[in-house]
Amino acid sequence: MPEDKTLLSKTAWVTGSSRGIGRVVAEHLASLGARVAIHGTTPTSTRQLGEGESLAAEADKIARAQGVDVLPVHGDLTEPEAVARIVQEIHAAFERIDILVTVAGGDIGHRGVSAPQAGKPEHNDAIGISFEDYRVVLDRNLTTCFLCCREVAPEMMARKAGRIVTIGTMSALKGIPQSVIYSAAKAAVHQYTRCLAVQLRPYNVTANCIAPGDILTARWKASRALDPALAVTEGTLERYGQPIEIARLVGFVASDAASYLTGQVLRVDGGTQCWPA
Repeated sequence: MPEDKTLLSKTAWVTGSSRGIGRVVAEHLASLGARVAIHGTTPTSTRQLGEGESLAAEADKIARAQGVDVLPVHGDLTEPEAVARIVQEIHAAFERIDILVTVAGGDIGHRGVSAPQAGKPEHNDAIGISFEDYRVVLDRNLTTCFLCCREVAPEMMARKAGRIVTIGTMSALKGIPQSVIYSAAKAAVHQYTRCLAVQLRPYNVTANCIAPGDILTARWKASRALDPALAVTEGTLERYGQPIEIARLVGFVASDAASYLTGQVLRVDGGTQCWPA
């Protein structure tokens, strides 16, 4: 069979791609032919959960495995100046950004990923969460998405071409007792994406949100107790998901096959939630 290179000649920036779901998304887009900018907050974000030596080393691995150009970029995406600088670096290397995937986020408080439970806020409910954790979780998930979309969308509008894919969560689609601010921030990402999609319609630019279920990543494993019965990889949808199952949908949404798909929140949860959004 011929290789699937549906994103050949495209340039993708995947935020939060030094590890976890973002790292797998970046490699999958590269496998489809895209040049990719991978991103971490620091050049060594990969080390936080033992998923790599450095951002540069991961970029080199993807480039060698997939035969495409891969650019490592780093910076705090809650800072507008850092976002603008990163976009300039990508333009200098690749001239443009055709695909933006905003994976950066997570239920991580002010103590960072190295804290117990991989950084989950100590009091993580609707009332007990500290203001410091509230601000960090909100910024990590909503502000990063907003700043990156705001920086990249204008060039897509000018070209009348582009794909924006944001990452939400199925936890934002129901009431839950824990991870409340994370869920609220991601619910805002869902709605921001819908609003962005409406604004971008006249410019032929799509914006869609993917809402993952329980996906087995290094941080997910480190942040909670696992159910061994759900750790199977085939034969049932009553299981944990794999990062590649998110990446494959990103690849589709970013391709020409999804040219008339916009403003949607797409659950990838194995049917855990089967009710209207």
